[in-house]
Amino acid sequence: MKFQVTLKILFRLLKTRKASAAQMAREFGVSERSIYRYVEELIVAGVPIDIIRGRNGGICLPDTFKLPVNFFSKDEYTAAVNALSAFSEQIHDDSVRSALEKLRQQQRANERDLAFSGHILVDSGTWGDTYDFSETMRVLEDAIERRICLDVTYIDRGGEESRRILEPLLLVYKQNIWYLYAWCRKREDFRLFRIGRIRSARITEESFRPRPFDRKNLPLQFQFPNTPLLSIRLAVQPKALPDVEEWLGIRNIHGSGENIVATATLPGGEILLSKLLAFGDGIRVLEPEDLAKTLCARATQLIDLYR
Repeated sequence: MKFQVTLKILFRLLKTRKASAAQMAREFGVSERSIYRYVEELIVAGVPIDIIRGRNGGICLPDTFKLPVNFFSKDEYTAAVNALSAFSEQIHDDSVRSALEKLRQQQRANERDLAFSGHILVDSGTWGDTYDFSETMRVLEDAIERRICLDVTYIDRGGEESRRILEPLLLVYKQNIWYLYAWCRKREDFRLFRIGRIRSARITEESFRPRPFDRKNLPLQFQFPNTPLLSIRLAVQPKALPDVEEWLGIRNIHGSGENIVATATLPGGEILLSKLLAFGDGIRVLEPEDLAKTLCARATQLIDLYR
């Protein structure tokens, strides 16, 4: 009984994304306390369910959540579908038929992990666990196109979690990072949100009229508000040339063979240090001298750490 109700709660939320404990208690023939207990068990199991109190609240499953790619292996999918098919023929239960159809849809959807954004195709299925990112991209673009508000849980750089109602306007791509440009009702201002920091996003039933904004003057220096720009000059080894070209652009690369030099103006700080260290001995900082000394000190710390 417990397993059956827990599974029904999961598939109910996958279908409607939001329901009250009272609704599900009536629907599944258990108490509201039991519903909350089963929901807590789903949360412990890793399902990102939000319990929102107050008006317009409820038990919510973000639109960015799908059954993970590795939830079943191919053979397990086949076995589960066959078992549910046989079970459905015997008891003719609507919940079982609904679960069976969702498994079939999930199996088809997992063939390739691609996100389409207008005329842009983002293949996020290569580096590690990127399925959540792909789903988030789909949800955000859908909300932008339909002009529907998003209920978002966001974690900032300091680790603070907050819930925001956003009017999504634009997807922004800069320095290999995706951002959402939106009107934040909590701050009552336009904001840029790093998509990788969106823990969950749920499409609401509320539409909005886009507020006017100037695409040409978006605050694209938002990453480095207090970081000085540095004019750097790098000696580049041939083995690192392709990666440096992709990082800085071929127009900033000069020379050939053993005399390749790259120049650029970039924000300093930890982000730049991390990027330079990632190239190992493929590059050498020629200018500025202070940056070279800082990089040397950081490399020495790494040597001491692993010695």
